[in-house]
Amino acid sequence: MEDYLERIYRLIDEKGYARVSDIAEGLSVHPSSVTKMIQKLDKDSYLIYERYRGLVLTAKGKKIGKRLVDRHHLLEEFLKLIGVDEEHIYKDVEGIEHHLSGESIACIEALVESFRRHPERVEELVRIRKELDDSEDN
Repeated sequence: MEDYLERIYRLIDEKGYARVSDIAEGLSVHPSSVTKMIQKLDKDSYLIYERYRGLVLTAKGKKIGKRLVDRHHLLEEFLKLIGVDEEHIYKDVEGIEHHLSGESIACIEALVESFRRHPERVEELVRIRKELDDSEDN
């Protein structure tokens, strides 16, 4: 459900609308799966869906969608800061974002803010990681 809300929110933010085909393509699922989930999200008041006319996020859906997109960006930034290679970041975020508690997200957010305020800590982290990598090679 979260993946769908996040994708719908992003599409509406980027294009002004979200079509079943765009959602299906973005999530690599069949359009019939998207239609079923949209109907469930409509029933649960996250969006309003009119067949053949499109969909609109409700205030509840927008709030959750924004939170999911913000969480995704936070985790991407965190992984970049700690030195994860760009090629792994998207897949790693997709793998972990739905499994973290609110408390874990809040702690990561505080850590990212700490790194922003004290960039020397990032430099120290990079140095320590290099030391650990070098010691594993020996």
